[in-house]
Formats: sequence, structure tokens, C-alpha cells
Amino acid sequence: MDKTLNGKVAVVTGAGGTMGRAVVDALVAQGCRVAMVDVQAAAMEPAFARHGAQVGVQVCDIRSLAEVQQTHQAIVQAWGPVDILVNNAGVLSNHKVEATTESEWRGVLAVNLDGALFWSQCVTPAMKARRWGRIINTGSLASKTGGLTAGTAYSVSKGAISALTFSLARELAAFGVTANAIAPAYVRTPMVTEQLSEAQRQVLLQQIPVGRFCEPEEFAHVVTFLASPLSGFITGEIIDLNGGLHMD
Repeated sequence: MDKTLNGKVAVVTGAGGTMGRAVVDALVAQGCRVAMVDVQAAAMEPAFARHGAQVGVQVCDIRSLAEVQQTHQAIVQAWGPVDILVNNAGVLSNHKVEATTESEWRGVLAVNLDGALFWSQCVTPAMKARRWGRIINTGSLASKTGGLTAGTAYSVSKGAISALTFSLARELAAFGVTANAIAPAYVRTPMVTEQLSEAQRQVLLQQIPVGRFCEPEEFAHVVTFLASPLSGFITGEIIDLNGGLHMD
């Protein structure tokens, strides 16, 4: 068994965000060629400058199946079939049920859920044919708690990501393809540093047993663990990454 990721082709959605950039760096360090996918080209430029030919930049609105299909085809033509898919793109909504508008509901689910489905649909045929693949979804603690600070649409979308992960894992296991998700809580990103008040952050820190927020590199480390050939017997799991805030 080849125990490395050297030469593997990975797709990372939301690659321009804090967590996405950390995942790109980690996968490149493991020898992957990484197709960075984001709706904003400028957000991906720093990683492209760091890694050069090891990464590619793909601007794609993952809410559109047609755009996802076109972007996937461009990646395959350039580098070959996708080995690792990291469905990381997401948007946050803090509105609770009565304040959630129809447009907000549909918009959050379109990014957080539809995009993950569309990308999974594109990469699974080749993964099944080659009998190897890794699908890693970004879930959230909100899927298990109903959302401590997150809103209704966000919490529901992440619950659906868990269900999608289970469905993919069950369907693809016999083909050597695993599907897992990571459920982080309060990673040090703009969602925490800018969208929560200092008072909210202090309250949360008092509730997190380890006494700090998760670092993006810690999230990326779990991604590379799940992507490893040595993780082939792990599928259908939701890996908690919350510093002990929630245990089950």
C-alpha cells in the first residue's frame, strides 16, 4: 500500500477562506496537487503565490451545477481524475427561525449543501472506477446542538451535511471510497473574530474546556488524516473538533 498522498489530485472548495487556505497548505505539504475552488479569485492568490505549479485556481459558484460540472471538467483535463474532495465552502447565518427569510434560507442551503452534493456527484464516478477516493465534508457543532450562536438555516444545512456524509459513505464504501465529515466549533476565522462580539467570545471561551478557539491548522490536520491511505477503514464518521465543548 502506498501510504503517502504524493501525486494525488485534491479539490478544496472555499479555498480562499481561512480554513480553506490551511487545508490547501496542508495537502500541498503532503505532496498533493490542489485545485483551489472559490467564488473570489483574489482570495486564492496568496496560496497560488506560495505554491505555484502545485496548485490551480478555479473560480466557481458552487450553487450552480453547470458551473461545478465545467470546473470539474477543467480540473480533470489539466490534472486527471480527482482523488480527494474537500467540501469546505460555507456561509454563516445567525438568524433564528422567526428572523430567517426565504432568500436567506435558500441561499445558505445552496452554498452549504447543494455545492457539496454537486461536487460529490462529479467526482464519484471516477473514484468508483479506480476504487479509491476520499470525500471530506465540513460540518459543524451546530448540527448536534441546534446552533449555540448559529442560526436556523446554518444549523439545518450542517445537519444535512452529516446526512449527506452518511449516505455517501454507505453507497461508496464497497468501491474503496470513504466519506467523512469534520464538525468543528469556533475555529479562529472571521466568523469568530468579526461576526461575534467580544462579549460573546468571552462567554464561549468560558464554556470550551480547553479554554481557546480551534486553530485553522488543527482543522487542516484532521483533513489530511482523513485523506490518508491509512484512513481507509474510517467512513461515515463525523469527527468532533470542539475542544470538549460537546461530547457524545
